[in-house]
Amino acid sequence: MLNHDKIYIDGAWVSSQGTGSIDVFDSTNGEVVGRIPNGNAADVEAAAQAASAAFPGWSAKSVEERAKFCQQISEGLAGRADEIATIITREAGMPKWLSLIVQAGLPINAFATAGHLAETYEYETTIGSSLVVKEPVGIVGAITPWNYPLNQIAAKVAYAMAAGCTVVLKPSEVAPLDAFLLAEVIHDVGVPAGVFNLVCGTGIEVGEAISRHPLVDMISFTGSTRAGKAVVVAASETLKRVSLELGGKSANILLDDLDDETFERAVRDGVGKAFLNSGQTCNALTRMLVPASRLEAAEGFAADEAETKFRPQDPFADFAMLGPLASQAQVDRVNNYIQKGIDEGAKLVTGGTGVPEGLEVGYYVKPTVFSEVRNDMTIAQEEIFGPVLSILPYETESEAIAIANDSPYGLGGGVWGESDRAKAVAHQIRTGQIEINGAPFNPAAPFGGYKQSGYGREHGIHGFEEFLETKSIQL
Repeated sequence: MLNHDKIYIDGAWVSSQGTGSIDVFDSTNGEVVGRIPNGNAADVEAAAQAASAAFPGWSAKSVEERAKFCQQISEGLAGRADEIATIITREAGMPKWLSLIVQAGLPINAFATAGHLAETYEYETTIGSSLVVKEPVGIVGAITPWNYPLNQIAAKVAYAMAAGCTVVLKPSEVAPLDAFLLAEVIHDVGVPAGVFNLVCGTGIEVGEAISRHPLVDMISFTGSTRAGKAVVVAASETLKRVSLELGGKSANILLDDLDDETFERAVRDGVGKAFLNSGQTCNALTRMLVPASRLEAAEGFAADEAETKFRPQDPFADFAMLGPLASQAQVDRVNNYIQKGIDEGAKLVTGGTGVPEGLEVGYYVKPTVFSEVRNDMTIAQEEIFGPVLSILPYETESEAIAIANDSPYGLGGGVWGESDRAKAVAHQIRTGQIEINGAPFNPAAPFGGYKQSGYGREHGIHGFEEFLETKSIQL
């Protein structure tokens, strides 16, 4: 049991002014694995005041000093990488070996990268008779999700702190334990009081209070599109800056020029890109578009990949590829979508509703592949957030592009085909990131979306600039 009875404000662990606590559940068995305080608006007030008081001193520190703190935090997280991976595997269900690489590795890299950017960034340029300078935006409210919990925290906190901002963080109440570990590391390296503040609780209470607070200059939010819209409404009262990384329903187009061997590789790779982290990935490639003449072949390869490589199992088992979902609510949500797919006439290739055999305990669902999916079906339009892949047939390249763009979202995507042709298609897809022929994720590249996937960018220099304001000084 990882019980936390205090929150972190102004450089100290203090009692929450809220009442009661929130249970955190183990995804592998449904048991309570920890508890956190159920914070409230009064806690947000105290945290915002602390962040505001700390801002002048922190923003005035040299970039070298801020970079040094970021590097020390990175090293502190690295020293606890196995602990981080274990916690997040229990919170969210990602296989432990993969959590070490992704859930622990990416946040470690984020703090080191942010520190380096702080030291190398050009904060001043000259335009005619004007000096244009970049300055920290101020107090940042960071509201983060449960699927990649520490990674999304680091994408906000590391870059905000490196830029000279102070932070009030609200982690997801579903997966908050890793945030307490980060607070411990930040405290241990001696970050000045008030620079980083942690207030846990619900989105309705704590998230809204942060979004509305007049001292908070910017909100950086990752979560559902529905919740993101609520954040924008609350933040609009003070016209604060808002950065949103929201949902996705990303298309993966397999063009008709692939040879048989590459086509099979593309299908199998696409299953993995849809099922990563049990499908609990905002930019998962959940719509696979294949030439109608090769639909049957795609079904066979996808079914074989899902049934042999992505069998759900204990995420702490050696070589596990697919663990549980993060909560019972997610299990119910995913099964409801699978049933909708069946009811609306999609062809069930493998999987389906119900509990996988032998996994009656824990938050497990069957990895599912649908075929003969139309793009107006619910499973092709709405984000499921589970291991569910929809295969859609198309006749022409222009039709594939139209299907890919026929979505309220625009976060990720993929194209497989001859390189120049694939790039030309990629340029026509309205999405924030798109991979060519299975290219790997680049943590230094800007991450964010078009349309209802949000606005703003995270990671790398673009993520760093999100936390800077622009000032013109006329000389």
